[in-house]
Amino acid sequence: MSYRNLQIWQLARLLVIDVHNMSLNLPVFEKFEVGSQIRRSVKSVKSNIVEGYGRRRYKQEYIRFMVFALSSNDETIDHLETLYETKSLKNEELYQDLHKRTKQLGIKINNFLQSIEKNHNKFDDLNDYMDTK
Repeated sequence: MSYRNLQIWQLARLLVIDVHNMSLNLPVFEKFEVGSQIRRSVKSVKSNIVEGYGRRRYKQEYIRFMVFALSSNDETIDHLETLYETKSLKNEELYQDLHKRTKQLGIKINNFLQSIEKNHNKFDDLNDYMDTK
């Protein structure tokens, strides 16, 4: 079993790619301000999922890193909204897509976190959150 099988990691991975690409098309002044911040926050979501998974034997550590992932996801949503509201991100369709996917990821991370809190010693129950394709 690998963190790569986690649905939340897979969703985060795709968001990292898409947010990164979106940020490179921002106005020059935003690439190094909010663009840099949003790239770091979305990459932090994925990295914290990986680090938490690596510490999954220790319930409190696992929870801690999933909370970090959720917090970074919230930060990403905030940066995305700021970019759109300030018209630095003008493509409404792209904004709506990224916003929707980021919010959905937050819901999934939260559900995963609740599952860890309730079923930490029942790793089989966590397989509901794994994509074993």
